[in-house]
Amino acid sequence: MSRTIQLFVTCLVDWLRPEIGIATVRLLERAGVTVRFPEAQTCCGQPAFNVGRWEEARAMAEHWVRAFDPELPVVAPSGSCVAMVRHGYRVLLEGRPLYGRWEAIAAQTYELSQFLVDVLAIPDLGIRRDGTVTYHPSCHLLRMLGVREAPERLIRAAGAEYRQLPEAETCCGFGGLFSVHFEDVSGAMLARKVRAIQASGAEVVLGCDWSCLMHIGGGLRRQGLPIRAMHLAEWLAGDID
Repeated sequence: MSRTIQLFVTCLVDWLRPEIGIATVRLLERAGVTVRFPEAQTCCGQPAFNVGRWEEARAMAEHWVRAFDPELPVVAPSGSCVAMVRHGYRVLLEGRPLYGRWEAIAAQTYELSQFLVDVLAIPDLGIRRDGTVTYHPSCHLLRMLGVREAPERLIRAAGAEYRQLPEAETCCGFGGLFSVHFEDVSGAMLARKVRAIQASGAEVVLGCDWSCLMHIGGGLRRQGLPIRAMHLAEWLAGDID
C-alpha cells in the first residue's frame, strides 16, 4: 500500500468546515502519509444522484474519476461521499468508457478512520484527549462501507472517557435532501438522537460525517444543551504539532 494518498475533501468540508480537511491532513501526516490534493476535484454528485438527476450526477462522476489518479489511494473524511464513489458510481458508469478507471479508484477509496485502522493498521496515533465522549455511526459509513470498529478504536486509544451511545445505529434523520423533503420525520428522528446523546452523559458527540454532525449539532444548540458535535478528525487533531 502506497504511503502517498490523494485527499478527497468533499463539498461540505470544503465549503462549511475546512478545519476538518486540515485536521485530516495533519492526522495522515502524523501517520507517515504524504498527502496530495487533486485541485480539479469537485462534488461527487451524490445530491443529484439521490433526487434522480442521473445525467447531471453522471457528468460529475465522470469528472471526479478523471480528477483522481487510479494508481494512488483516495482518502476522505466522509463515509457518505466514499459510499457514493464506491457504490453510486457503479450505477452511473457501468457500460461506459470510464468504468474500468472507476473500478481501479473505487477499490482503494477509503474513509479516514477506515484507512488509518483497517489499511495502515494504526489504531493508536499516540494522541491523548481528555473529557467524556460518545460516537454516532453515520448510516452510509456503517451500512454501505461496513465501518464499525475503526472510529471507536481511534477514540478509545486517545484515552478520553468513552460512553456508549444508546440506539447508536439509529439514523439521525439528516439523509441529505431527506431532511428537506420530509422535515417533520427528520425532526422527529433528530429529537430521538438528541435524547440518546443527552442520556449518554457525554460532553462531546463524535462522528465521521460533517453532514450528520451539522444536523445533530443544530438540534443540540436549539435545545440549549452544552454538548458539542465534532468530527473525529478535528477532535483527534486538536493541538498536535
